[in-house]
This record gives sequence, structure tokens and C-alpha cells, in this order.
Amino acid sequence: MNTSRKILLKLVQEIPESQIPEVIDFIAFLKEKKDKKVFKDLEVASESSMDFWDNEVDDEVWNNV
Repeated sequence: MNTSRKILLKLVQEIPESQIPEVIDFIAFLKEKKDKKVFKDLEVASESSMDFWDNEVDDEVWNNV
């Protein structure tokens, strides 16, 4: 286990029980923020690949399928 994780676990163990929900909310916020960034990165990548398919040759081929 890395040092940062050990420090985090130690801090969590030392805080009052009443503050644990706030810590959970903050961790959930950080996770959601990361998940949104991953989704946005995938969205940008997929949009850039759309240019590859947007051409007259492929349009004509697919029109006849």
C-alpha cells in the first residue's frame, strides 16, 4: 500500500463518526468528477473519428445498402 493511501486511511480512522458522511460525499464527488472526465474524453475521441466516416464515397455506398 502506498504512503498516500496509508495517510488517508489513518486520517479517516481518526475523524469523528459524525464527519464520515461528509468524507464519503467528497470521495463520491471526486469519483464522479473523474468518471465525467473519462466520459468526456471518450466523447471527444468518438467525435473526431466521425470525420473519417463523413465523406461522399462512404455516403454513396451506404445509400445503396
